[in-house]
Amino acid sequence: MLTAISMSAIATNGVVPAGGSYYMISRSLGPEFGGAVGLCFYLGTTFAGAMYILGTIEILLTYLFPGMAIFIAQEAREEPAALLNNMRVYGTCVLTCMAIVVFVGVKYVNKFALVFLGCVILSIIAIYAGVIKSAFDPPDFPICLLGNRTLSRKGFDVCAKFIDSGNETVTTKLWALFCSSPFLNATCDTYFSQNNVTEVQGIPGVASGLIRDNLWAGYMQKGIIVEKQGLRSAPNSDALNLDQPYVFSDMTTYFTLLVGIYFPSVTGIMAGSNRSGDLRDAQKSIPIGTIMAIATTSFVYISSVILFGACIEGVVLRDKFGEAVNGNLVVGTLAWPSPWVIVIGSFFSTCGAGLQSLTGAPRLLQAIARDGIVPFLQVFGHGKANGEPTWALLLTACICEIGILIASLDEVAPILSMFFLMCYMFVNLACAVQTLLRTPNWRPRFKYYHWTLSFLGMSLCLSLMFICSWYYALVAMSIAGLIYKYIEYRGAEKEWGDGIRGLSLSAARYALLRLEEGPPHTKNWRPQLLVLVRVDQDQNVVHPQLLSLTSQLKAGKGLTIVGSVVEGTYLENHPQCQRAEESIRRLMEAEKVKGFCKVVISSNTRDGISHLIQSSGLGGLQHNTLLVGWPRNWRQKEDHQTWRNFIELVRETTAAHLALIVSKNVAMFPGNLERFSEGNIDVWWVVHDGGMLMLLPFLLRHHKVWKRCTMRIFTVAQMDDNSIQMKKDLTTFLYHLRINAEVEVVEMHDSDISAYTYEKTLVMEQRSQILKQMHLTKTEREREIQSITDESRGSIRRKNPSNSRLHLSVPEEQVGDCEEKSEEEVQLIHDKNTTGFSESAQSPAEEPDTTQEKVHLTWTKDKCTAEKNSSKCPSTPEAIKDFFNMKPEWENLNQSNVRRMHTAVKLNEVIVKKSHDAKLVLLNMPGPPRNRKGDENYMEFLEVLTEHLDRVMLVRGGGREVITIYS
Repeated sequence: MLTAISMSAIATNGVVPAGGSYYMISRSLGPEFGGAVGLCFYLGTTFAGAMYILGTIEILLTYLFPGMAIFIAQEAREEPAALLNNMRVYGTCVLTCMAIVVFVGVKYVNKFALVFLGCVILSIIAIYAGVIKSAFDPPDFPICLLGNRTLSRKGFDVCAKFIDSGNETVTTKLWALFCSSPFLNATCDTYFSQNNVTEVQGIPGVASGLIRDNLWAGYMQKGIIVEKQGLRSAPNSDALNLDQPYVFSDMTTYFTLLVGIYFPSVTGIMAGSNRSGDLRDAQKSIPIGTIMAIATTSFVYISSVILFGACIEGVVLRDKFGEAVNGNLVVGTLAWPSPWVIVIGSFFSTCGAGLQSLTGAPRLLQAIARDGIVPFLQVFGHGKANGEPTWALLLTACICEIGILIASLDEVAPILSMFFLMCYMFVNLACAVQTLLRTPNWRPRFKYYHWTLSFLGMSLCLSLMFICSWYYALVAMSIAGLIYKYIEYRGAEKEWGDGIRGLSLSAARYALLRLEEGPPHTKNWRPQLLVLVRVDQDQNVVHPQLLSLTSQLKAGKGLTIVGSVVEGTYLENHPQCQRAEESIRRLMEAEKVKGFCKVVISSNTRDGISHLIQSSGLGGLQHNTLLVGWPRNWRQKEDHQTWRNFIELVRETTAAHLALIVSKNVAMFPGNLERFSEGNIDVWWVVHDGGMLMLLPFLLRHHKVWKRCTMRIFTVAQMDDNSIQMKKDLTTFLYHLRINAEVEVVEMHDSDISAYTYEKTLVMEQRSQILKQMHLTKTEREREIQSITDESRGSIRRKNPSNSRLHLSVPEEQVGDCEEKSEEEVQLIHDKNTTGFSESAQSPAEEPDTTQEKVHLTWTKDKCTAEKNSSKCPSTPEAIKDFFNMKPEWENLNQSNVRRMHTAVKLNEVIVKKSHDAKLVLLNMPGPPRNRKGDENYMEFLEVLTEHLDRVMLVRGGGREVITIYS
C-alpha cells in the first residue's frame, strides 16, 4: 500500500506513457537507476510469468487430468521429480500458446481477462460459502494418524492395523507396510507396535475452535515427519525409515522463507502500470485501480489465511503434496457447492496471470529499448506497425522458458521477490526524493502522500529483501549494480531533469559551504590542477600531450580545470569561445581527464591568464597548482610576448601561493596508450621544498604509462655536508613513507649551486613558518623531510665551528665593488613572496640593508666564462654564508654575489651526466627576478639548465605543500 501511494503521486505528476514503473523511476532518479531497476523488474515480471504457467500445469496434472502425465514415477520418492519433468514439457507448450495469443494482439488478452476475472471471483465466493457451510455441516475429509504422525494414503486404503472379516481378524495393507509379514505374530516396527492408528477429520469446520491450535508457528526441518501438535505418542528409539508411509516435509521452513515464497502472489499491483501506454487516462486509472486492487486482495488474502486456519487441521495445511488425503484438493473440498469451482477458477486464474505477465514484460522492455540507455537492447524497441513489441515478446518468451525449465516454484519465487521488492523500493525512493527536493515541476494531483510514508515503504522493502533471503538479495543488488555501471559507462546521455541531479546539486552546495568554514590543513594538501592550454585559430588544442600528462598525474582524482584564453571581445568572439570549449571537452574525454573546462575571452592573453588564475574554481573548491607548457620558441623576436607572459605567470603563481609545474618538451611526453617497460624518473632535489618533487613521480607511477619506471632521487650537497649520513637518513625516510626510490647524493661546490642558495634559505624560512602554524609536536617536526637534510648538513659544521665563522666574513668593500657591475647583471629571485620572509627576520630596531639584498649575476654563457676569469668579486664558498646551519642570524643572508649562468652550466653538466637516459627529469624551478629587465636572462638561465634533456618538469612549490607526503 505504501508503494501504491508513492506510485500514485508519481503517476499523477505528468503523463505516464509506456513503461509504467520504469518510466516513473527513470524520470525521477535518472536513466542509470531507471535502467537498472527497470531491467530487474522486467526479469522479475518475466519469471513471474513462468511461475504462473508452472502453477497452471500443476493444477492441470494434479487435479484436472492426472492421466496426461508423460513421466510416471515407479516409486513414491520419484514422484516429485516426475512431476517437475511433466511441468517442463507441458509448460513449454502452454508458453508457446500464450505467446501466440499475445502476439496476435493485446485486445484478445483483454477479452480473455474478463473471463479469467469472472472465474477468480466465483472461486473466492465459493470459498467463503464453504467456510460458512462448514460451521454447521463440515465436509467428510478423514486423515490417518499413527500416534501423532501423519500417514500417506497412497499405500493403503483402510486407516487401521487389522479389521474383522467375518469371524476372523485379518491385517490391512497398512500392517504390511510396517511389519515383516501379514500375520499377527509378525515382527513390526517398534513405533507402529506401541502406538494406535486413529482417523480424524481434516476439515472439522470453522466452529471447531481449531484456530487456537493453528494460531502459533510450527516450522519444520527438511525430512521431518509431519506430526499433529498436542497429540501424545509413544517414543521411538529405532532409526527412521524413509520408505515407511509417512508424510515428510520436503523443505526446511521458516518465516522469512515463507514470506519470500508468498510474496509473488501480491506483486500484481504493477500489472496496470506496466500497461500504462494502453490506458486511456493513466493518471486517473493507475492510482484508483492500484489502490483498490491492493485493498481488495489484501482483504481476501488475510481473511483466507484466518479462515483456513480456523477450518483445516495443521497437518493438512503442512502437507504440501496432499499425500495425507491421497492427492485431494483440500481447499476444493472446503468450497461450496463443488470442489471443481476452485480447481477451474485456480486454473484460469494462473492462466490469466501468465498472460498479463507476457503482455506487460515486453512493453516494459520496449520502453527501455526506445529510450536508448542500453545500446545493445535498441533492437527490441522495434515491433509491428501498431506498436506491438514483437522482438521484445520473443526475448521474453525465451527468458520465461528458462524459468519453466527450472520448474521448481520454490526456487523461482525468491528470485521474483527480490526483483519486485527492489522495484518497489526505488518507487518509494523516487517519491521521497522528489518531495524533499521540492522541485518546481513536482505538482502531483494525488495529494495523499508524504515523504515519511515513502521512506517507511523503502525501508520495509529493503528489510524484507534481506529477511526473505540475504544471498538472493545480494545477487539481485549485484545484478542491478552491474547494469547501473554498464549504463553509466556505455549508455546514452539523457537529461530528464531527474531528482538525482537535484540531489547532487544540493550535496554539492552543502559540501562547498563546508569547505568555506576554514582553510584546508597542510596535511590535506593535494594537487588540484589548473591546466593552461593554448588553442590555434581553429580552436584546437596546440599541445594535446599536456592533457595526457594531466590524466597520468591525476588519474581521475581531485580537481582538474582546463583553461584557455581567446583574444578579442565577448560579443564578437563568443562563438569561437564555444568552439574552443567543445574542442577541449572532446580532448578531455579522449584523454580520460575528469574535470571542468573554462575558456575566457580577454583583450590580451596576459590579462586572460590572470583572470583564470583568480577566478577558476568555486568557493573552497579551488586550484592550488598550475600546469603549463614551456614557451618553446621564446627566442624568436615575433614570439617575445609569449615568454613575457610566461614570466608574469610565474610571478602571479608565486604571489597567489600556488604551486607551478612547467613541462618542457611537452611534445615528447608519452600518450596514455604508450607504455614504458623500463626506465627511470629522476628527481633532482636541489631546493628541498618539503616533498613536492617526490609527490609528483609518486603520483605518476600510479598510472600504467609510468608504472614500470624506477624513481631515483638526486639530492645536491655542498662539499662540507655529511653526504653519507644524508643518504642514509633519506633512505630511511623514504622507507617509512613506503616510497620505493634510489637515493644518490651529488656533491657540488658552493659556487656551482650558488644561484639556488638564496632560494634554499627562503624555503627553509617559509617551511618553518608553516610548521609553527601547524602546531606539530617535536617528534613530528623531527620527521619532517627538511629537518633530516638540515641535520645531516649540520653534523660536520658543529664539529668545525671556526670554519663556519669564516664563511660570514665578507669585506664591505668587496660587496660594494660587486654592486658596481654593468646593467647586464640583474637582480635575482627576490620576489614579493620571499621578501616578506626576509623582512620578518629583521629585528624591529634595525633597518634592512638594501645594498646587501641585491644579488647580481651574469646571464649568458660567454659572459659567464669571461666574468669568471676577470672578476675580482669573491664567488668562493668562503664568501657565502652557511645557510643550512639553522641559526638565528638570518637577517644577513643576502651578502654574496652569485653567478647564475655558472650554476646553470655546472648543474646541467651533472644532470645530463647522471640522467641522460631518464624517461623524465624533475628539478626545482627558481623564482624570477624582481627587476623585469632581467626577464630574458632568466629565460636563458632556465634554457641552459635544461639543455640536452628530453622530458623535463620544472617544479616550484607554493608553500602549502610542505609535508604533503605525510597526508
